[in-house]
Amino acid sequence: MSTLLYRIGRFSFRARRLVLLCWMLLVAVLGAGAAILASPSATSFSLPGTQSQEALDLLAERFAEVPLDGGSAQIVFVAENGTVTDPALRRQITQVVDAAARAAEVAAVRTPFDSGLISADRRIAVAEVTYAVSFEAVRDSSRQELMDLVDRSGSADLRVAVGGDVMELMPDVSKELIGLLIAAVVLVITLGSLVAAGMSLVTGVTGVAVGLLGILAATAFLDLGVTTPILALMLGLAVGIDYALFIVSRYTHELTRNPDPEEAIGRAVGTAGSAVLFAGLTVVIALLGLGVVGIGLLTEMGVAAAVTVVVAVLVAVTLLPALLGFAGRRVLPRGRRRQSAEGAPPAATGRPRFTLGQRWASLTTRRPVTTLIVALLGLGALTFPALDLRLGVPDQGTYPEHSTQRQAYDAVAEGFGPGFNGPLLVVADLTGAPQPEDAARRVHAALAGTEGVAMAATPEFNPAGDTAIIGVVPGSGPDSEQTEQLVQRLRGGVADSVARFGARIAVTGTAAVIIDFSDRMADALWIYLLVVVGLSFLLLMTVFRSIVVPLKATVGFLLTVAATFGVLVATFQWGHLEWLGIRDTDVVVSMLPIFIIGVVFGLAMDYEVFLVTRMREEYVHGASATSSIRAGFGHGARVVAAAAIIMVSVFAGFATGEASDIVQIGVALAAAVAVDAFVVRMTIVPAVLALVGDRAWWLPEWLDRILPNLDVEGEKLRTAPGPDPADAHHRVVTPAKGSAG
Repeated sequence: MSTLLYRIGRFSFRARRLVLLCWMLLVAVLGAGAAILASPSATSFSLPGTQSQEALDLLAERFAEVPLDGGSAQIVFVAENGTVTDPALRRQITQVVDAAARAAEVAAVRTPFDSGLISADRRIAVAEVTYAVSFEAVRDSSRQELMDLVDRSGSADLRVAVGGDVMELMPDVSKELIGLLIAAVVLVITLGSLVAAGMSLVTGVTGVAVGLLGILAATAFLDLGVTTPILALMLGLAVGIDYALFIVSRYTHELTRNPDPEEAIGRAVGTAGSAVLFAGLTVVIALLGLGVVGIGLLTEMGVAAAVTVVVAVLVAVTLLPALLGFAGRRVLPRGRRRQSAEGAPPAATGRPRFTLGQRWASLTTRRPVTTLIVALLGLGALTFPALDLRLGVPDQGTYPEHSTQRQAYDAVAEGFGPGFNGPLLVVADLTGAPQPEDAARRVHAALAGTEGVAMAATPEFNPAGDTAIIGVVPGSGPDSEQTEQLVQRLRGGVADSVARFGARIAVTGTAAVIIDFSDRMADALWIYLLVVVGLSFLLLMTVFRSIVVPLKATVGFLLTVAATFGVLVATFQWGHLEWLGIRDTDVVVSMLPIFIIGVVFGLAMDYEVFLVTRMREEYVHGASATSSIRAGFGHGARVVAAAAIIMVSVFAGFATGEASDIVQIGVALAAAVAVDAFVVRMTIVPAVLALVGDRAWWLPEWLDRILPNLDVEGEKLRTAPGPDPADAHHRVVTPAKGSAG
């Protein structure tokens, strides 16, 4: 593998104008395709095999004339003086409703005086707005028009707010520039050259541009979620800059030993590029593994993000060498350029200087047991809050208090009860009932008398009269445990009791869908873990020719995930980071555990591959077990630390937004990378390898014969500089340890 990548690196260096032109043409073509084909993102998904989806399918079949996917909003009126039925306030409310009916894309508006949505004390009223298009297709301008109407309609006597699904906060990536700025500073400090830092940023951004433009063009053929491009941007930018950093760093190292830039880039791509390739492959495996959950939208998110990672790898091993060809030795700090051109090794003067990384490696390998105890205690403290983990979907009740959505949510809860913000919908199939209307009344009575139900609406029949829908308002909020228990009661005892009337009921609605979604995630979790961890274990075993190393990597990943869940609970359920402006949402997004497991596993293996590959490279070339750990760590620690800081910065940039799901993803990934890089990979890994010693690189002979030798360490490249190392007359260094493979 290293030989192939060596050739690719040298070819890209020589044919740099052609390679650059090809990537520019690809960006242009995809850009044109995105401009022509891009369609609105989807925000809904199906859950085949669940009761909530069964109810929705029955609604679509029996109530074909009722649009189920139309966007909706609620205009909430709060009387500050008097009641909403006072003549003056009633006229004001009517004027607002009439203006809303004329707004763009609005199909109908139902006044509170027609629907009866007026609180018992007559202080709060709700007007229902229905859009002619699905809520994900509502234009931003139409949404803004309604918000502007609400903003200018309030007065001293009447407060007006608007909420509903159309008013969901859309992800905003503008603050991502903060993360890019930090990444640029870290690159300059690490590489010591503006040119080298610029190369890494350009390639990272190029990979993201290609991936995102491809995703936008694909929306013409696929229903991709609104978070799909955000995830692709988040991962693509982070891994793209990191991969470029590793190759550029290795290239500058090779330049100090080799006066030929083409040879230097070939060796850099052949060694660091191999690590990039297999690190990217672990991320791709983890992302594609999301398909085992069986939820189309999640699968598409994983595929889109995986494609972006693949593009990042291709950019790193082709476009980056081409750009480095244009830059030449300008990627080196000024003081090292002349030395590189002369091919002179760095001069050694006085006592050898030990870097911070080498000092840290020396400490962890000299006191491995103490290091492990301290690190595990720290991870235990971070993990402890995870025992209180609650899954759900944060609603508009978690929005900032100054937002109109939050004000509407709170007013509705005050006037009609917390359950009104998340009503359930019971669909009664009456085809087996001798008298459908009588059966529907009995179902209604059973629902109204169920513990936890605040109100059950009058049944509404389809034209055939064989199906009824009954709205049920819980007495608790949409994300509360009481509402979850109510759904279970309705699907259990209540469903059994009404079956004797010939009625079959199915429960759907926001809370019911969330419950089914969480159950589906829980059912798929262990299968997902086995698939992803199993495939990645085989890959790592092939790369490192070891059983201990991939086993240690997997256990370290589990420690990282546990600590990440603890950080999520402490941040979003306990509110420990509210002083940073990160809001408490009471629950962790239900899709986050399985998503984080997949993504974090891939990212964790990045640093495992980058760091341990360099250790094994030293080992197979003759160093002792402990010396190889210290030497490999000394070579890679600075770059791995910089790469981790860049990734944390990129992810943290998303944590400064408003959309709660994106904020949670950003916090989770930032915390996971920080814990995994600095605690697990840079502390626990060298300590464990020091304890295990030579056994870390042991592989049974029969297994060694079966597994392909991928030569990630660039063993075949350790020859004199010159022609292609694949030529027959070049000498290949034999590894000092027979177990190295």
